[in-house]
Formats: sequence, C-alpha cells, structure tokens
Amino acid sequence: MNQVIKLKLLITLLVGLSILPAQAFSIARIHYGGGGDWYGDPSSLPNLLTYIQDHTSIAVDPKEARVKLTDPDLNSHSFIYITGHGNIRFSEDEVGNLRTYLLKGGFLHADDNYGMDASFRREMKRVFPEKEWVALPFDHDIYHTFYSFPDGLPKVHEHGGKPPQGFGLFDGDRMIAFYSYESDLGDGWEDSSVHNDPETIREAALKMGVNIVWYALTQ
Repeated sequence: MNQVIKLKLLITLLVGLSILPAQAFSIARIHYGGGGDWYGDPSSLPNLLTYIQDHTSIAVDPKEARVKLTDPDLNSHSFIYITGHGNIRFSEDEVGNLRTYLLKGGFLHADDNYGMDASFRREMKRVFPEKEWVALPFDHDIYHTFYSFPDGLPKVHEHGGKPPQGFGLFDGDRMIAFYSYESDLGDGWEDSSVHNDPETIREAALKMGVNIVWYALTQ
C-alpha cells in the first residue's frame, strides 16, 4: 500500500483510540457522468458513518465528501464510494486517475443500487483491462473482520431476485475494490422511513458497511 495512505489509515484508527489528536475518516462519493444517479440514497453514507462512529474506534466525520475523479484532492481520500441505478461513464482522464488512485493505495466500494452493473463493469474494464473481478467466498476476511456474516452479503432488496454476491478486484494480494452486487447495502443504510425495511435488515446492512470500511483500513 502507498505509505502516505497507509499512514492516514493508521492515524484514523489511533485517533479513534484517543492516542492522537483529531483527524476524522469520511467516505467520498464519486460524482460521475453518463446520466446515472450518482447521488442516489442521499441519507445512506451519513447514516453509515454515524454507525461506524458509534460502534467502532474509528474517528469519523459523519458528512460524506463528494468528488469527481478529476478533482485535485482525490488522493486526500482513502476510501471512495460509487452507486446508482443507471449508466456510468468515465472520461479518459477519469479512467487514468482512478487506476492511479487504486494502485497507489486507495480503496473503492461499488454498491449496485440495481441497474448499474453492466455500465460499471464496462468502465472498470477500461480502468483495469488486465484484471478480473473475483467472487469472494463466504470465509473471506471482509465478511468476518468486525462482524461475522457466515453467508456473505445480506440481501436488502430483491430487485432481480438473484443472490447477493461480493466481488473483489486485486492488485497482488491487496483488494483495491469491493463490489456489492444484488445486495443494495445503500438502501439499507438509508433512513428507515425511506424504504420501510425491517430493522433487522437495516442493522445487517450497516454492520456489513462497518466490515467493508474496517477491512479497507486494516488489510
């Protein structure tokens, strides 16, 4: 992992343990082109960040950041997030910047909000034509790093009726991106009044979100 980003992640954990002065962790949502609703589930990330703050030692800024892949401060964020229902399209500059960001130590969580799968896979193939997504077994650390999910990703919404799957993209042994497919974690993170999901479903989605962040910070 890039030493600068690795140091930032270590500081984030130490801050939560009150060993260092405040420097809070947040999640940066990617503002992409192509017509898809990159802004979907607006209450999801603030709720997840608050849950992380309340249940872990990570020092958190509960307000999400929003970035374009061409923004100069992209590399100041250790964890980026992408979601939506529709088309995703990266420019050539965005393709190059995302590749560099991930190879230098950044982490991407992509959350299928139903309908983004084809365009997301297409664009990521432009970013890493030499890499393939790997279906993660249920015993992978990301499902057990903080909370235990013996059956893998929780199913929040039915959508296409397919089982939820978690996919990883790797640079050597390091996972650089995690793709939650047919699960819709972001809907589970939303305010309870938005989708009226049972509290057990919302809790499972939030706990899985903790696992993804914790894994990204500690792998």
